[in-house]
Amino acid sequence: MKKYIIAIVSVLFIFAMPFLFTEITASYENPYKFIDNPLPWLVLVTFIVLLLMLVWLITLALKKVQLLENEKNGVVPETSTFNLNVWVKKFLQKWTNAKRIDQEEEIILDHNYDGIKELDNSLPPWWVYMFYASIIFAVVYLVRFEVFDGDNQITEYNNAVAEAKASLETYKETATDIIDASTVTLLTDSKDLNRGKAIFNLNCVACHIADGGGSIGPNLTDEYWILGGGIKNVFTTISNGGRDGKGMVAWSKILKPIDVAKVASYIISLQGTKPANPKKPEGEIWKE
Repeated sequence: MKKYIIAIVSVLFIFAMPFLFTEITASYENPYKFIDNPLPWLVLVTFIVLLLMLVWLITLALKKVQLLENEKNGVVPETSTFNLNVWVKKFLQKWTNAKRIDQEEEIILDHNYDGIKELDNSLPPWWVYMFYASIIFAVVYLVRFEVFDGDNQITEYNNAVAEAKASLETYKETATDIIDASTVTLLTDSKDLNRGKAIFNLNCVACHIADGGGSIGPNLTDEYWILGGGIKNVFTTISNGGRDGKGMVAWSKILKPIDVAKVASYIISLQGTKPANPKKPEGEIWKE
């Protein structure tokens, strides 16, 4: 029963892996770089290993069934010319160059201490090859960074930071949802203003009244502004908050920049309207 459960779970897991892999790759923002993300690699390698294990188990099971069938029919299996144990022993012997126990008399040294003797074993080939590889690496490293004055870690770091900043600026220029006080523009489309009105009615009417006439907060329909008018100043005021201690809270942690731009544009659209009970002017007259 346990074998059947393991087999069922393995099949279901392998069947679900492609869908999981698809969801992981789809979760990243574009542009997606497969090489830079270790999680998809881990999922893919796990999937391949499990798939190979499943194929191996199925192959063993088929061989077992064939052997049982041959035994039942009285068929004597042919002797295989390949022996895994022999191959492993030959491989280890080649890469370790070790002597068998019955051959240690050939390499034993003359001196001993309290019956403890030392073997004159040669260096294992795998260790020798790694030593040669380290020498080659050291020579290449020396030539690359000392002779030809290659970039050191600090230079590589500075280059990477500069490249990242350039990529960020390029992304900001093409991304429509990345907005700050220096790039915000006045929105006049009806959809944007309706969205701004909805945000205003949800968050701002408690202090500014639905028609913008002002209550706790200042009147938004006149030409007087405490922290400056215009789309850039209004965007900054909404994002960072009003005057310290008595002004509006900062909404940048609550609203997205694009929503701040829309509500700021809606507030500017209230200029010149006639609220029912306008609050007295506060601040100074603003002119672009």
